[in-house]
Amino acid sequence: MPSGIDVRAVAQGVNALARFERHALSQQGITHIVVLEGINDIGNARQNPTPTAEDLIAGHKQLIEQAHTRGLKIYGGTLTPFYGAAYYAEVGEAKRQALNEWIRTSKAYDAVIDFDKVTRDPENPKMFLPLYDSCDHLHRNDAGYRAMADAINLFYLGNKGGAATPATPATPSALRTCARHSAGRKCSYNHARQS
Repeated sequence: MPSGIDVRAVAQGVNALARFERHALSQQGITHIVVLEGINDIGNARQNPTPTAEDLIAGHKQLIEQAHTRGLKIYGGTLTPFYGAAYYAEVGEAKRQALNEWIRTSKAYDAVIDFDKVTRDPENPKMFLPLYDSCDHLHRNDAGYRAMADAINLFYLGNKGGAATPATPATPSALRTCARHSAGRKCSYNHARQS
């Protein structure tokens, strides 16, 4: 699905459930769908208790049911970190963690692509690995999107060769610097470790 489509429209726009037919199901030749939905709903809610993780899970279940009704394979992508984003809140982080746990363990999706695991900082899992952060702490940079693409096991998509070849790992010093700092541009984020 195109980026920016939310499972539930908390703030504005047409939600993913309403756009799923047009953006995914009705596409000619489609056989597989990868879903990465919910972070804007969580973030835009800020301190608001709704949508709950259960609301987001219900939305995912509807997407899964619609895809399976059409005989399509549908894969769930875990939500990536958003600590430091303009709309970050601890209550939102709890919802992200709950939704990710459901995606990983429910077996509702035909397979799981753990985008969270491949983009997070192992020393602080609420944050992107700085190498993958576009410096808004919500969107990945090109290296982050490459890591996400490399996380997709192509066997699930019909490529009998298996997983994509992973990108060359970055050096440890590069992992501590965001793309803007590496390019000599200003970034407003304090990259010091969060506790």
